[in-house]
Amino acid sequence: MILIDSSVWIDYFNGIHTPQTDWLDSSLGDMPIIIGDLILTEVLQGFQSDKDFKIAKDLLLNIPLMSMGGRALSLKSAMNYRYLRKNGITVRKTIDVIIGTFCIQNLFSLLHCDRDFDPMVKYLGLEIIDI
Repeated sequence: MILIDSSVWIDYFNGIHTPQTDWLDSSLGDMPIIIGDLILTEVLQGFQSDKDFKIAKDLLLNIPLMSMGGRALSLKSAMNYRYLRKNGITVRKTIDVIIGTFCIQNLFSLLHCDRDFDPMVKYLGLEIIDI
């Protein structure tokens, strides 16, 4: 399974062509893609136009959705954040540690366009779609 981070979805819906958005566009319907509830919120909250919100919502709700929270994941995310800090790395957004930990715990690959995930690859074993 492949989890698509909000950084890629936002660029995708804004029509920004990157290697990640091109991969996503060519893979929709062909690859086992999922979306997390936290990512769904991050993506949809940014739409100003009701029309664009509806288009994005309709597309995203056709992708299998998984809950990304819970006690065990929260604790593991906190431990991962602390581990990175002990190694001199401060992740800018807590939600990125949650997303990375979710992927690690579920053996999912992550497609992203956000530098916060890079140390998680090196130090925590996060699997990414390498483009």
